[in-house]
Amino acid sequence: METSLENPKELGSLAEYTVAEEKLLALTPKNLDFVQAAALPLAIETAYEGAGGVGSLVIQLAKQVFGAARIAATSSTQKLEFLKSLGADLAIDYTKDNLEDLPEKFDVVYDAVGQSDRAVKAVKEGGSDVTILGPVTPPAIGFVVTSNGEILKKLNPYLESGKVLDPNGAFPFDKVNEAFSYLETNRATGKVVIYPIP
Repeated sequence: METSLENPKELGSLAEYTVAEEKLLALTPKNLDFVQAAALPLAIETAYEGAGGVGSLVIQLAKQVFGAARIAATSSTQKLEFLKSLGADLAIDYTKDNLEDLPEKFDVVYDAVGQSDRAVKAVKEGGSDVTILGPVTPPAIGFVVTSNGEILKKLNPYLESGKVLDPNGAFPFDKVNEAFSYLETNRATGKVVIYPIP
């Protein structure tokens, strides 16, 4: 029986072992190996609570967990088909179109890149702009996520059924430099996991 560790009290994300409070843990979904599951906790909780890795999970949670009827998402040209494969009904190329200039306005805009001033212009009257990065332009809502094992347990059925997937890049520890180089390209989808060499 494996458990995922999240929110260690000290630095050491590349450490071989860590310690966490039991309330922060959940069993690994049965269909995921430990490396796949390691990428999920903070990103999926941030997406779930309204907060590259978070955006891909927001699309899936909006569709699968919250039953959103229509989802629009922005990305660069090369990732538009990827957004559609996750469930986005409208994939917007931010290198060509500005979300705030589109004639369609949205009930909720989830800003995972820190452009609250632009996001609020894309929201319908009475809608919400939720952002995970500051500064927040009123009436946007900013928040901070803390880890919660109960949320992970609640989302396990969606992960085990394959309705929500986490695309991640896995690198063995001896490829740690390549992992960070990959992150620096800003082309990573999902989270990057560095795992110990067996």
